[in-house]
Parts: sequence; structure tokens; C-alpha cells
Amino acid sequence: MNIGVLALQGDFEAHAKRIRQIGHQVIYVRTEAELRQIHGLVMPGGESTAMLRLLNTPMKNALARAIGDGLPVLATCAGLILLAKRVRNPSQESLDILDIEVVRNAYGRQSESFVTTELEWTSDGRCFLESCRFDSRNLPNAEGVFIRAPRISQTGQAVETLLVFKGTPVMIRQANVIGLAFHPELSNGEFDLHQLFCNQIGFGSH
Repeated sequence: MNIGVLALQGDFEAHAKRIRQIGHQVIYVRTEAELRQIHGLVMPGGESTAMLRLLNTPMKNALARAIGDGLPVLATCAGLILLAKRVRNPSQESLDILDIEVVRNAYGRQSESFVTTELEWTSDGRCFLESCRFDSRNLPNAEGVFIRAPRISQTGQAVETLLVFKGTPVMIRQANVIGLAFHPELSNGEFDLHQLFCNQIGFGSH
């Protein structure tokens, strides 16, 4: 399976390493031609304003079209911001895909980064795990690495909350898109969200 990693800016190499470790091919996506070669796309963390500057209009349109046509996406941190319909602190342009509002840097500055093992699966999250052939029984809390992370402050009716941190959504799903407020590529936790994403593609759970 060919998994694309949007390789404009940010921590795309760490995502690529994780994907290779679970046995899939990686295609670095910078062009429309590369976008057409993939079965799923990871949109990494980094600096969302820098990513917007590096995305030309044809590529923005191609991304939005591919996602609208059902391309599975794992969007983390800045990738989540790029897809949110509403962005605050400050407001900025986005691809206007996920029916959520995000507040940039809501969990603090770079120096206030933290790791927690207190991410709790919701009932929707457990149902999604089962649909992706994961056993959700006796499932421990997940680990999250938060670096200048956005807070998901509002979700629309079409959005499922899969993981929460202190009652606030940190992992959501809308149709073929999974959005994370944290960095799974930096986690040492036992649960592999990249494997979950690839299972979603393989078992058609989107």
C-alpha cells in the first residue's frame, strides 16, 4: 500500500519512518502527480502558516478535491488546523473540510510541551477500533505528545470524537479523515495510530 506524507514542512520524516516500520511504501507528496499515486495521506505537524504559504492554489484545490472524493487522511496538529473549517488565535485560511473549530497553540508554547498517558477512548472510538480489526476490550489509555498543540473547541454533528483528554476531544473522525491534536509519530506508547490508519484504509472503515 502506498501511503503519502505531505512533505512541505514539519515532521514528515518521523511519520514516514513509522509507516515503513509497519510495512508500507511511503511517497512524499508535494505535487498533484504524487497525490494521484497514494491510497492514503498523512498531513504532519509543523507550522500551519508556513504550510499554507508553500501550498500553491492548484495543489490546495487538488488536496481538497481528493479528500472530498474519499482519500483517507490522518491529519496531525498543524495538519488538523489546515483542514478545520474554523481557526482561532489567530484566525487563518484553511482547506475548510472538517466541521470543527480549533484554537491554535491552546496547550501552550514550545517550552510547555508535554506527554500524557491520560487520553481516554470514547464509545465511538472503541467502535471505530473494532471496525479496523483492533480489539477494544481492556484497552489502556493512549499516549499523546503535545507540542504547541491546537485545542478542538467545537465539533459539528458529522464529527465523531474518538479520544478525549480531560473531557476535550483530541482525536476526531469525519468520514474519511482522522484528525489528531497531538503527535503520534513521537509517541512511545504501545498503541500505534499509524497502524490504525492503515487498517482503516485496508478494511474500508471510512
